Amino acid sequence: MKFFFLCLLSIALAPWPILAFDPLGIPDKIMIEYPEEEEASSALIQLGKTLFFDPRLSKNLKQSCASCHNPDLGFGDGMALGIGTMGSSLGRNTPHLYNLAWNSVFFWDGRSRSLEEQALGPIQAAGEMNMPLDELLPRLRSVPYYQRRFAALFPDAGLTAQTLALAIAAFERNIISTNSPFDRYLQGNLAAMDQSAIQGMRLFEGKARCVLCHGGSNFTDNGFHNIGINNGDQGRSKIQAGSINYGAFKTPGLRNVILTGPYMHDGSLQSLEAVIRYYNTGGNMARNLDPLMQPLKLTEEEVFDLLAFLGSINNPVTIQRPQIP
Repeated sequence: MKFFFLCLLSIALAPWPILAFDPLGIPDKIMIEYPEEEEASSALIQLGKTLFFDPRLSKNLKQSCASCHNPDLGFGDGMALGIGTMGSSLGRNTPHLYNLAWNSVFFWDGRSRSLEEQALGPIQAAGEMNMPLDELLPRLRSVPYYQRRFAALFPDAGLTAQTLALAIAAFERNIISTNSPFDRYLQGNLAAMDQSAIQGMRLFEGKARCVLCHGGSNFTDNGFHNIGINNGDQGRSKIQAGSINYGAFKTPGLRNVILTGPYMHDGSLQSLEAVIRYYNTGGNMARNLDPLMQPLKLTEEEVFDLLAFLGSINNPVTIQRPQIP
């Protein structure tokens, strides 16, 4: 699909300013660095999907990746803070997995630079799945299905930490949402969004200032901001020293945001309306508050128009759960 042409078409047809979203931000194909520079095969994606849902990846066999990243809950868990396989509460809200193929950093604090690195992190983390790789790999190698599939896909390496990460990341890269009412509106279908959502779109770019951080086709700048949610979490500064990073967290993408509550890195806001009202105040006074945080002075009608627009970027991804071998 030629996004550039579609953008020109929407500009020609629409009687209002078009948002500053870059329709070229999502390419026609996801180009990924795989062995021999090949794109992920359907077999590798299916293998990664099976692993994603397999509770063998947790030490006590009670939790899979999908336990926290549940497709039925917007690839979140519906809780303010996640719960690890041993029953302990995690320190941050579970982020969604939509359109991660176009992310450049991962986790709320950006500590991983690739999906492969990210995929292995929660598996090994003591507070999450608590499964050391030197225990996990023999466990998986004992399953005939995994033996066969890894041998076929990686004949030189078989099942290793690297190939395990490649498989899971291949599946996660293909959790793609790009056909929301907003997308169809940009493609020229002016009936795809109602007037409230259209007005909310204008607010998103203008008065509400959302686009300053949630810009681009994936609605994120992949940057880090302190928005005044102060619960003692030092955020990005634990990964990259400097006062500018204190209390700063990654800007989440907004695809299917209506499905992914609760919100903020600590899950402290239960609804999108609460999120909008929080930003409307300009945020709480906090050390290192981002200068972009300013009172918005939105009216009640504007709050709900903005909420309507956020609902218009909803395009759920249906995942058929695999049979676990």
